[in-house]
Amino acid sequence: FGALGAALLLFLQLRGRDQPLRWHLAVGLPLLLVAYSLGSMAWSHAYLAGAEAVRWFLFALVAWLALNVFSRERLPLLAACVHAGAVLACAWAAWQFWTGLSPFPQGAPPASTFINRNFFAEFVVTALPFGVLLLARARHAGAIALLAASVGFVMVALHMAGTRSALMAMWLQVLVVLPVIAWRCRAQLAWSGWPRRLQVLAAAVLAGTFIGLGLVPTGDPRIAAERKGDAPLLRGFQRTQSIGLGDASLNIRFAMWRDTLRAIRANPVAGLGAGAWENAIPLYQAEGEPVETDYYAHNEVLQLLAEYGVAGWVFLLLLLAWLLHAAWRSWRDAGDDADAERPWRATILCSLLALLLVSNAGFPWRLAATGALFALCLGALAASDARLGSGGRLLGRPLRWSPGIARAGLAAGVACLLLVAFVTHRAAESERKLVGAARLAMSLSATDDPGDPRLRRARDEVLQLAREGIALNPHYRKITPVIADELARGGDWENATWIWESVLASRPYVVAILCNAARGRAVAGDIDQAMAYLARARRLQPRAWAVRSLQVTLGQVHAGSLGQPERAMELFQGALEGATAQERETLLRHVPEPFRARLAA
Repeated sequence: FGALGAALLLFLQLRGRDQPLRWHLAVGLPLLLVAYSLGSMAWSHAYLAGAEAVRWFLFALVAWLALNVFSRERLPLLAACVHAGAVLACAWAAWQFWTGLSPFPQGAPPASTFINRNFFAEFVVTALPFGVLLLARARHAGAIALLAASVGFVMVALHMAGTRSALMAMWLQVLVVLPVIAWRCRAQLAWSGWPRRLQVLAAAVLAGTFIGLGLVPTGDPRIAAERKGDAPLLRGFQRTQSIGLGDASLNIRFAMWRDTLRAIRANPVAGLGAGAWENAIPLYQAEGEPVETDYYAHNEVLQLLAEYGVAGWVFLLLLLAWLLHAAWRSWRDAGDDADAERPWRATILCSLLALLLVSNAGFPWRLAATGALFALCLGALAASDARLGSGGRLLGRPLRWSPGIARAGLAAGVACLLLVAFVTHRAAESERKLVGAARLAMSLSATDDPGDPRLRRARDEVLQLAREGIALNPHYRKITPVIADELARGGDWENATWIWESVLASRPYVVAILCNAARGRAVAGDIDQAMAYLARARRLQPRAWAVRSLQVTLGQVHAGSLGQPERAMELFQGALEGATAQERETLLRHVPEPFRARLAA
């Protein structure tokens, strides 16, 4: 809504103009990914590819708007807005950290309004250079004190989150990059002309805020129970020191990165298809890895290359080449215009450096705040190129414009806004229904007797909400299976099975769901379909625990009601093949006695 609304305002303002606007490589690169995404809808996962096309189109639109709107005089307002947004987000996170209160459910605290504290930290560390630049430009004691305190507060909030990639990016900025920028741009920044009293004031306020607030312990029992440091500074230092090969969180990421590299090697040209990582990655998991790790690779570069193939390489290499060229020109060029642009270009590049660093352990390009800031920075840097005439027509060129084009843009913008309103309403309705069904199903499965006739109305409501939510969005991988899991826990295998199968229609390679659907089919007496699901799961992860236990379950069915002992023996042997001693002992406890004796022999 924000991007399209801004575009409409620009088109209204320019509806009588016939002078050219600006075009730049920064806009062309995401449009390359839009084109690839639309093309991959024909041969990959159409829904996920379509979502990627929309995402990159909005990214390109924000970058193009920034390219044509951000004059040098408007950049201080951009910096002020970005810094203010970071400070407000940090205030919310600090309130959660020190009080333990939050008005809505979210993940591990403190997450501010970002649901996940890693998402919060990734945005804040990307916004940090803008606050530092405002401080270095300030000339009055009051503004210096306020900005020093707010920058120190932002650094404290980063320690509250304890996100290690963000902390590393912060210290790289604070100890290396920002001091170098301050020295190189000292002639253009007010700080070099501050009298000693203002220098002392800025240093004292920043250090006092950082240390003073950084030693205030948390009031959230969940954060304290993590035993990762009760005070922000202790938490930040302890989290940074915990980085190592033995860390469980990093090991999960290493596994995902290895799987992604296998996908890249297997599909070097065409890629998996835009957005298709979460759909296809089970095909590339190593034997014995967890059945499913996550919905994103937690590395934007690897996921881009895996999904987009050659198009991803072109995007990445051209983007890095442009940014390196921009950094070199910003450092080297001299003259009035180059000097005036240097602090802004350096700040934007510092922000992009932080974003690229945290992108190697997360997925900030896909999130609203960090994704928008990414596009704004690229557009602002491109606008600076245009003002300096940097790169000639290779990077930037005029874009033909006329009142007719403006009117066409207005019509397209209105149509897109109507479509966005429709899609947003549909998405909200789908999520509301699916979340409502999941919560109600959890409450039913937690009762002593989920099949109690008095709970029939609630069970019917669960199914009605699930049907309506799935009809609105049959691709909602994250929540929909939870409904089926809870129904099965309450004994309703029939309805659990069709919900699992609706998920498999969109995500056919998830081993856990294949095994669950097989169990549901077995309960219903459809052994052939259950065995078909088992075969699919075994091709993906033959040694996964879910697959082993499913083979034992189906072996029990063949040994019992089907009267096929030899087929049962095959399934039992398959379940035990390659199992560890502990797995073998657990599985054998569920094997009927006559077969257990034969297996032991």
